[in-house]
Amino acid sequence: MSAPLDLLLRDCRLPDGYVADIGCLGGRIDAIGTLAARAAARTIACDGRAVTPGLVDAHIHLDKALLDDRAPSREGSLAEALRVTGAAKRGFTREDISSRARRVLDMAIRQGTTAMRSHVEIDPIVGLTSFEALSALKREYAPAIDVQLCAFAQEGILASPGTEALLRQALRAGADLVGGVPYVDPDPRRHVDIVFDLAAEFGVDVDFHADFFDEPQHLHARYIAEQTVRRGWQGRVALGHVTEMAALPPDDQDALARQLAEAGVAVIVLPATDLYLMGRKDVRSPRRGLAPIKRLLAAGVTVAAATNNVRNAFTPLGTAGLPLMGYLVAIAAHMGAEPELAQILDMLTTHPARILRRGDAILRPGVAADLVVWEGTRAAEMLSALGPCRLVVKAGRVTIEHERAVVEPWRVVARSVPERV
Repeated sequence: MSAPLDLLLRDCRLPDGYVADIGCLGGRIDAIGTLAARAAARTIACDGRAVTPGLVDAHIHLDKALLDDRAPSREGSLAEALRVTGAAKRGFTREDISSRARRVLDMAIRQGTTAMRSHVEIDPIVGLTSFEALSALKREYAPAIDVQLCAFAQEGILASPGTEALLRQALRAGADLVGGVPYVDPDPRRHVDIVFDLAAEFGVDVDFHADFFDEPQHLHARYIAEQTVRRGWQGRVALGHVTEMAALPPDDQDALARQLAEAGVAVIVLPATDLYLMGRKDVRSPRRGLAPIKRLLAAGVTVAAATNNVRNAFTPLGTAGLPLMGYLVAIAAHMGAEPELAQILDMLTTHPARILRRGDAILRPGVAADLVVWEGTRAAEMLSALGPCRLVVKAGRVTIEHERAVVEPWRVVARSVPERV
């Protein structure tokens, strides 16, 4: 006889359109099918609502979020965002970081995010303060979300002496991976080499902010792909932004996409930030400033869409919700057809889970029971209509339940008003 389930979700609409029950046991999906006869500690009727894997945010900055009141965006440029945020960091305290990051985590979890990778500022300005604050939150929020912490050199490594030693300290203290931003350093290739050296020393993955400009003036992605292969780090490297790629001629875009695919380098598109900061100097037909998502996907590159920043000079808007990022991708990348919306859903689930090396984020027995039940009956409505989630499940346990009531007094008033003849 089968063991009683921890959780049974009845009549779920799966991404392929079929309706089935999902049984969870021991933190994993135990069975999918007709499970009405299975005993369960808790049974929830989903009534044909869409169910997807939990959403995975592969790139966010928890420690820099919600700074719009002290470091607002006025010029709307990347240079300004780096400058004012760097100044704001001088006033960061552990309590301040924790307070803002906690608000963002709450927003994300309530919208279906069950895993994320946060970059953490590591430099002589803040030292390890951000890392210490977010490490504590990582432990506190573990029942609802898995958080990876990337020790990140936003201010550069060569340009900011002492940063390499601090990155090494963070990695010794348990940082999950190491990240860099070569375009802020005077010797970008040396910056890349140092990050890879640290990754090899500690056996961790690598995540770069790369090529975040309108014109292809850097294309550090090429060198990063070369080093990925040379160092045997395939499948362990991700690049955020990569907006310069969109300014290349089509044949060059395809060539770079093939190089990234062959090197196993993933690309993380950050639509809110990329759309906001890119194309600022274009006075006619401003470019969208997104990496060429369709070409990357066609070449076999793992592509995710992620939040990046929430309400700071890099991105003055945001809700920390991945459905909004998917919506922006659908609009800006011309991906509104049903098959394309399915690709975008993969960019919020399967692909980022691969980047975080979490295994398969699909609905089948044996995988982690991280699930989202949506209000609508089609998963695409989560993107096309920003349909809200109803229920979030983490490791087979319900973590979020939304209760909604709509009251429409105007209808009562309208019915009581006599018709005029």
